[in-house]
Amino acid sequence: MSHSHVSHSSHSAGHDDGHGSLKGYMIGTVLSLVLTLASFGVVMFHVIPPAQGLTAIVVLCVAQLVVQLFYFLHIGAARSQRANTGIFICTAFLIAVIVGLSLWVMHNANVNMMPSQISVERAMAHD
Repeated sequence: MSHSHVSHSSHSAGHDDGHGSLKGYMIGTVLSLVLTLASFGVVMFHVIPPAQGLTAIVVLCVAQLVVQLFYFLHIGAARSQRANTGIFICTAFLIAVIVGLSLWVMHNANVNMMPSQISVERAMAHD
């Protein structure tokens, strides 16, 4: 009976490392709300000059992405989180490749198929 108890406690300790606690979820929620309100404040209250507004929003967006990946998706360097991290990196890479190559194909199709040397009137006159 004691063997079952030891096995259960060691299993639950490893289980808690891979998943968040209530405290972790609360910290993640508060940080996400603060970052969301900061982004809202940058846009609505013109806290910073408009030239730096886009930069501030992108920085706050990336910060919120990191907070949500760490606190809610449990992406990290800990041994129990390596599987989540590997799957996330592989998925992000595949999405980047698909989107990047799609944009490349559309750009090349636009450049090579659209008449750019003649005006619209001249192109219409050939019909």
